[in-house]
Amino acid sequence: MTSASGGADMVDWNLAVATATRLVRPGPEVSRAEAAAVVAELRRHALEAEEHVRAFTGMRSSSLSRAAATPVLVVDRPGWIRANVAGFRTVVQPLVEKLQARRANSATAGVFGAVGEKATGIEVGALLAFLATKVLGQYETFAPGEPPLEAPDSPAALFDKPRLGPDGPGPGRLLLVAPNIVHVERELDVDPSDFRLWVCLHEETHRTQFTAVPWLRDHIQSEVQSFLAETDVDPGALLERLRDAAGSLGGLPGGGNRDSAPAGNLLEIVQSPAQREILGRLTAVMSLLEGHADVVMDGVGPAVVPTVSEIREKFQQRRDRGANRLDLLLRRLLGMDAKLRQYQDGAVFVRGVVEQVGMEGFNRVWTSPNTLPTKDEIHDPAAWVARVAR
Repeated sequence: MTSASGGADMVDWNLAVATATRLVRPGPEVSRAEAAAVVAELRRHALEAEEHVRAFTGMRSSSLSRAAATPVLVVDRPGWIRANVAGFRTVVQPLVEKLQARRANSATAGVFGAVGEKATGIEVGALLAFLATKVLGQYETFAPGEPPLEAPDSPAALFDKPRLGPDGPGPGRLLLVAPNIVHVERELDVDPSDFRLWVCLHEETHRTQFTAVPWLRDHIQSEVQSFLAETDVDPGALLERLRDAAGSLGGLPGGGNRDSAPAGNLLEIVQSPAQREILGRLTAVMSLLEGHADVVMDGVGPAVVPTVSEIREKFQQRRDRGANRLDLLLRRLLGMDAKLRQYQDGAVFVRGVVEQVGMEGFNRVWTSPNTLPTKDEIHDPAAWVARVAR
């Protein structure tokens, strides 16, 4: 499998999609009529949520064309997999080029290249199969460019079908994963229509964040590319960091040192010091975005979602409870426990700022990259208010 430029990729992306689609668990059992009703309702709620979010936050898209260019797609689990492979492929292209250059100077490149691509494709596919059952919705910041959709397999196709390409970033798109939403609403035993609108409020907040703040996407992309540029492709250096991390995790005498990666998820284990600094800034931004979306969905909720209190209580219990032990281990290794802390820390920050200076004062956070909260300020709203809002 080759990239659009004709050079070999470091990941067999088609194999990743095939592997994930084969391994992913089926969604809840529904009739075709029920599935069609769910998809139609999610589309209606997505449109309805857009105006609710804008009225509550005071944020408006910088241009109608920008908002229109970020579609809302209702997908099944394979559709989510395809969309995320496309996003991964777009984001990691600079790293792929870096690795290709290194591999070109290796005498064994031809032998191990194809094997490595397929092995990595299978690994990525297995990871996506796990994640495809967890995500209710997602704003794809780095979705590939137009055209955003392939034609459905038949006129009666229910779900949107994201493309695997072309290469190059597009304006973004919002995904709603219908089978996962139905699974969770049944698990929580909550009102289906209320729950679907509640989810749409959260995800539409992310769409509004990026369409109303034109510099936000480029800023995050710049930070991500800086993170990837710092990636050490030297296997010896990577093995050394893994050895230090293993010693730290195991409590071995002499294992690890003060500069080694902290014990935790796989991303932390392979980070360089420079990457940890970049990731600290990215963590602060993502905590802001996730916390803001949580605050908005609960703020809008009482007016338009009659059972919002019950939904929030049951959903929070589900977050706190987690899943089985293997699932919890995978979540920690993949950094998903850190994702849950982002919701909590970010929501505390947003509420703390709004209490002090109101929503209009809070919205100064969107002025420029310099007005974004730092990692320390996420835990100290008053410090951000003192630096920016006043």
